[in-house]
Amino acid sequence: MLVTAKGIEKSYGALQVLKGIDLEIKAGEVVSIVGASGAGKSTLLHLLGTLDQPDQGIITVNGQEIQQLKGRRLAQFRNRHIGFIFQFHQLLPEFTAFENVCMPALIEGKSFEEAAERADQLLDLLGMMSRKEHKPSQLSGGEQQRIAIARALMNKPYLILADEPSGNLDSVNAKALHKLFFELREKLNQTFIIVTHNAELAEMADRKLTMTDGRISAVTSGSTGLA
Repeated sequence: MLVTAKGIEKSYGALQVLKGIDLEIKAGEVVSIVGASGAGKSTLLHLLGTLDQPDQGIITVNGQEIQQLKGRRLAQFRNRHIGFIFQFHQLLPEFTAFENVCMPALIEGKSFEEAAERADQLLDLLGMMSRKEHKPSQLSGGEQQRIAIARALMNKPYLILADEPSGNLDSVNAKALHKLFFELREKLNQTFIIVTHNAELAEMADRKLTMTDGRISAVTSGSTGLA
């Protein structure tokens, strides 16, 4: 398994948000997580992405137990092996699309030439080469999200975590984005865990996990994307 989570619990003060989560994700799988607001979806995603630590339980990504990593080693692991896609893109406004995509590789310590080559490959793959010198404010919402996806893929991560990735897009761009996730899975064998309120995207996944009150209450098979 690429990702395993066993007995995950998380509280914030007196509020227990996660109440014993067990989860396994295979490499190349697209998994959606759905549920009402407050069910614990984003909290679980943040724990899987090492942005926060569980109070109880063990999370393993590609054989690495996350809780064994601290400080700089944890940050390096996250930058190298986990990509993030957020609802509001989180692009740096002062940098071009190309520069935003290069950022994770430069943080990793790769040369500019190596980062630039990879960035151009990804921008071409995502149909964004003609927009590479534009800043985020000059891009549409759909274009910004494609740049965010390229940035997430920059270091060839094991895992992509997406939190409401189409929540800020119109229906046309949302549909195109959903299709893109499955195309990337086919081309790159990329693994996605996607928190979403979009019913269409949730049903496209290989598996849909429904969260209720801090627990996974149901697991159902999806329509496997492009089929």
